[in-house]
Amino acid sequence: MRVFQNCGLTPSYLTRLDRLASQGLSFHERRDVFLHDRFGALHFLQPVLDGDASAFLTCANDSRLQGRWAREHGVRPGAAPEDILLAQIEDHRTEVLYNLDPVAFPSSFVRKLPGCVKKTLCWRAAPSGNADLRAYGAVLGNFPSILQSWRDKGCRAEWFSPAIDPAMSEYVQDERPIDVLFVGGYSRHHSARARTLEKVAALAGSRQIVYCLDSSRLTRLAESSIGHLLPLQKHRRPKIVAGIAKPPVFGRELYELIGRSKIVLNGAIDMAGQDRGNMRCFEAMGCGALLVSDAGHYPAGMVADETMLVYHDEKSCLEQIERAISDWTDVRPIATNGRIRVNEVHTKARQWGLFQTIVARL
Repeated sequence: MRVFQNCGLTPSYLTRLDRLASQGLSFHERRDVFLHDRFGALHFLQPVLDGDASAFLTCANDSRLQGRWAREHGVRPGAAPEDILLAQIEDHRTEVLYNLDPVAFPSSFVRKLPGCVKKTLCWRAAPSGNADLRAYGAVLGNFPSILQSWRDKGCRAEWFSPAIDPAMSEYVQDERPIDVLFVGGYSRHHSARARTLEKVAALAGSRQIVYCLDSSRLTRLAESSIGHLLPLQKHRRPKIVAGIAKPPVFGRELYELIGRSKIVLNGAIDMAGQDRGNMRCFEAMGCGALLVSDAGHYPAGMVADETMLVYHDEKSCLEQIERAISDWTDVRPIATNGRIRVNEVHTKARQWGLFQTIVARL
């Protein structure tokens, strides 16, 4: 099976990748830097991580990476990202396309694929407005309610799961000086999570609380000295959150930070309903931290009071955190059990096997 994976990078991560990968690198050299950093590795299929010659990975919205490939392969200067991606797929003689950035490359793109492509799949674990993904053979995701929303739009949807990155084992530490870590976004649109983050931030006076938040340009402006003179109140984070906020972290830097944390705090965004199992759950447990997350329906291996702790509101979240920190010696085995369990259940081999099964059914 000649499989091609495309992923999309966030603007914040592209800034990090530009720091890690000096200009002038070849396509393969820059991509190797990206792969070594492990950003998004939970989604990458085993042949990609193993460097199998039949598998190909690119990031179509990385203009430096794609521009280098285009120059190396004689693609006309100024070619659109879509044209470069199509040229890569044809050059690779792709049989199965797995697109992690389908909103940028929807059904209209699928209809332009070369004839070598026999099966098309994409990952989308979020509602996406009016995005048309019906031309894909299947939309994959691990939130059943969102999969149903894609079915309601006329798509075939299949349950699929992230898998633990084997590199996470390098970051499991005994000493964990950070009491609580949260990495992600703060948004008033995700009301339950925002309230919880505010309550936990108040512990910063007595506990080591670290928030690494990815903020929008408007938020950064609103919180600047000039921004406080402008009508941007709705874009400012509460002072108690902004006061401890650090820049976002990604890849191995994120793994290292989780490895130094007792607790990783997680909270689903509002669109998730009762479905749970976002990337932070896998990253936290894979790096050996104690996952403290909101109650709901979790994937196999994520079990309240056995491999993680759950909360139902801001009050119970604070209670779980204080319990865990105060009785860390007694609670730590839950984190250890969590790491062992997700490494047993959510393996790259199992993920690849399930992917092959889904492809065979299409």
